Amino acid sequence: MKTLLAYFQLARAAIDMHSHVRGGNVAGGGDPGPASARPATTLRVASGHPFLGGVVAYAAFTLFLGLAPAARAQWQSVTYTLHGGWNAIYLHGDASHASIETLLTGHSEIVSIWRWNPNPNPIQFSASSLAPANGTPEWSVWTRNGTANTLSKLSGPSAYLVECTGAVTNTYSIAIVHKVQPPSTTWVRNGANLLGFPTRLGTSYPTLSAYFATFPVAIATNTRIYKYEGGPLSAANPIQIFSPAVEALDRTKAYWFEAAVVSDFYAPLEVNSSNLDGLIYGRAGSLITVRVRNRTAANVNLTVQPVDSAPAPTGQNQITAPVPLTYRTFNATTAAYEYTPVTTAIGVVIGAQSSVELNFGVDRSRITGAGDALYASLLRFTEGGNLMDVYLPVSAQVTSLAGLWIGDVAVTNVQSNVPGSPGTAASRAFPLRVLLHVDDTGTARLLSQVFLGKLAAATNPVGLCTFEAGLKADEKATARRFTAAHLPLDTIVATGSGSVALGQTLVRTVPLPYNAPTNPYVHTYHPDHDNRNARFTANLPAGVESPTISRVCNFVFAATAPAGTSPLGWGSSVLGGTYSETVTGLHQAPVTVTGTFELRRVSELGSITTN
Repeated sequence: MKTLLAYFQLARAAIDMHSHVRGGNVAGGGDPGPASARPATTLRVASGHPFLGGVVAYAAFTLFLGLAPAARAQWQSVTYTLHGGWNAIYLHGDASHASIETLLTGHSEIVSIWRWNPNPNPIQFSASSLAPANGTPEWSVWTRNGTANTLSKLSGPSAYLVECTGAVTNTYSIAIVHKVQPPSTTWVRNGANLLGFPTRLGTSYPTLSAYFATFPVAIATNTRIYKYEGGPLSAANPIQIFSPAVEALDRTKAYWFEAAVVSDFYAPLEVNSSNLDGLIYGRAGSLITVRVRNRTAANVNLTVQPVDSAPAPTGQNQITAPVPLTYRTFNATTAAYEYTPVTTAIGVVIGAQSSVELNFGVDRSRITGAGDALYASLLRFTEGGNLMDVYLPVSAQVTSLAGLWIGDVAVTNVQSNVPGSPGTAASRAFPLRVLLHVDDTGTARLLSQVFLGKLAAATNPVGLCTFEAGLKADEKATARRFTAAHLPLDTIVATGSGSVALGQTLVRTVPLPYNAPTNPYVHTYHPDHDNRNARFTANLPAGVESPTISRVCNFVFAATAPAGTSPLGWGSSVLGGTYSETVTGLHQAPVTVTGTFELRRVSELGSITTN
């Protein structure tokens, strides 16, 4: 055991003596150059925790820009009831995946659709709002067989006027499939507000008075509210609402509110996620916080429930399965966070006029399949008063493990070949820094050093390279160098077996030639360890004075986060598992060490220059 640990320490010290960077600091880059040309200053790179500190922070800031979530396609089908004449509907999501003509296939009764565009300029409410006028900036319009349409798709969330053929007694139903979007509403000071609200799904809608109890200015006696009932535009359509206490607020309809206020009110409870688009995890996201604010003067019983997405329309990314969400809570007894799968409803009590923050993660071990596989679903927020029904979109994609991974192995057990040895456990864990790069083809390279910065190649992109010469000469001051001091200098091992993936094993063999300067048996000025004959006239073969040493490194990637380890980001930004290494040549018999390892991805760049 002592022999092997001594080897590690000696190898690390030897690497330190050969790993100088011009300028003498880890941040400065610098070409190591030949040994004779290197300055005498020794560069030492810490190989234990804390994990990389500010260096990783820089890398994360520079390269995590590529981690922004992209895909979102959580679908919901809503049926709208229309009458002959003019109707007002509210789309709580985005239906721009298809043209209006495609959405209206089989619905020839719809002859025109008008979208209200709130205009910041003062306008006369009753003159320009209730009666839509074509050719004005306030309105975008689609008409059947029209040649000058200014509206081609239904985006949202937004309100629309829909004109149908027939009399007010004619009833039509149309189902519109849309991508669910987080609720948002903007009230404008000019009082021309054509709005809809996420009231409770179903037929038992709340009254306007109940819904706007925390925002009474919307229904004050000095304001006017209108609704469309079908039929031609006239004094009877739209019609003014005089009794908010009995008027139901229909989720599928839009209403004119004359209230001249500036506000973003959309529900008695405000539901906002740290990602403005919803719980969109993309390929690498791990934790999203949802803040729920109770505007009312009473405690509220909030229910959060996972809901499956409707099937994706033809031509859109098909959904593989719902997103396997987890709900993070803090266990005061163990002083640790716990992650519970979100399979049923979650109940939360929110105090009067207060807020709660709910944290949702994603179980990456269950997001598998092809690289373009999309997992999508919805998260539904309702409250005990049956007032509101808010849906947040949830999506995640199969992660690509390409990029630069940096972490540590903790060697805890060392095989002893001494007869009667008490065991293999080391008195304390021995840290070994690991630099692992996975390219876009899945090839994993075990590295002794890597540089991050602007490259010398044309266009000078920010990238990764294994030699300082690959960096742009006048940008080296902003480059970063990472080093694994226990590996021979300039080590790049890309061959072996296995791959970097959850549940898989990666095997890489690191050779240390018998005549390498970092071989612990080589001493340039010791005649018994210089690999030359007694007369210094010839070089000796391997094994005469120093052996060739081989290190077979095995990384077994755990499919799930080990007990006591946070599952946050496991499989996307964090990897780990068990480690074993067999060393031959150091002792007459192979020596095996074991332990655990954890890696964190600091870059998603799948390309690396190994010049």
